[in-house]
Amino acid sequence: MGKWPGAFLHFRVLCEFIRYDLVFRARGFAGIRQGMASGQEDRRIEGGIESSTICRAVASEFILLKPLLCLQRSVVTARLLRGYGIRAQVVVGFRANPFLSHAWVEVGGRVVNDSPAYQTRLEILDRF
Repeated sequence: MGKWPGAFLHFRVLCEFIRYDLVFRARGFAGIRQGMASGQEDRRIEGGIESSTICRAVASEFILLKPLLCLQRSVVTARLLRGYGIRAQVVVGFRANPFLSHAWVEVGGRVVNDSPAYQTRLEILDRF
């Protein structure tokens, strides 16, 4: 990826983190979930990009910003992937004892932004 497309992607990542914060503050988790169901694939950006490139961009911004939750990171990653025409799902899983919850992104049933171990170690609570 060249200099300008890479810079544009990082700008989009920052915009998506800001969008997440605004929607969450105004409408909570229900607003985030509703926004994910609104057909992001329709607003496709031209130009091929691989899911690993987007995940790396989100991870690099994740290091620079305030501490983020897995849900924030996963929603931003999924929205960006969908914006480039890649069908992505946010998956939320949990384990009851000892309690653990986590969110990750799947593309075609494969975890793209985290450890695939979460798929087998946690019960799926929601997909959106």
